[in-house]
Amino acid sequence: MDGAVDEVGDGPSASFDLMRSAVPWRTFRWYRGQRHYAGTYWSATTQSHVLYESRLELARLLFADFDSSVHGIVAQPFLLRAVVDGRVRKHIPDYFLSTKRGPVVVDVKPRRRLSVPEVVSTLEWTRQAMADRRWHYEVWSEPPTAELENVRFLAGFRRERLFAPDLLEELRGVELDGASIGQVAVCLPQRPEPCVRAAIHHLLWRHELAVDLTDPLRPSSVLRRTA
Repeated sequence: MDGAVDEVGDGPSASFDLMRSAVPWRTFRWYRGQRHYAGTYWSATTQSHVLYESRLELARLLFADFDSSVHGIVAQPFLLRAVVDGRVRKHIPDYFLSTKRGPVVVDVKPRRRLSVPEVVSTLEWTRQAMADRRWHYEVWSEPPTAELENVRFLAGFRRERLFAPDLLEELRGVELDGASIGQVAVCLPQRPEPCVRAAIHHLLWRHELAVDLTDPLRPSSVLRRTA
């Protein structure tokens, strides 16, 4: 790479304060018969909709929204340009995440495409451009199936306004360590079991409770408190 120029401002100090007002660089389009699965996802992190252009991008959004270290998400936030082997190359990363460890730029690529020479080249010079800025860079591919299904399921319980605050407080006062989801769901007999079970899932989404997400969630899954 002969040199890189990005269009997100000068110097490594540019932060999410600059990026959070960004709009997607490309126009997202939906039409009958299109090959890509595009849409919008309502993020509990941003309290707004975030765009995606594929099911794999949607999966990355789910994981970002579930990650308690992430406090900002922007889709297709900027255009990168670089001169590579005498040619001007352009690339739009998929996501910019503002996290506790600093800015993270994410490219989402199916694993089968990671060996395509043009893709390899683009990811390499993009990684170098991010390193020059001292931003973290991540190439994200398909996650483990069970973990994805668990996070996707818990995302259905991400909207805090749907849960009664007094029910959540009751659950926070119950001894849950080592108990299964099924056991805790019936620990408040004055409350409908489906409501208690849903509240447990909400606390899992909020990371107030934890469970082994490498196995499918089931009533026998064992809970533990995170603090």
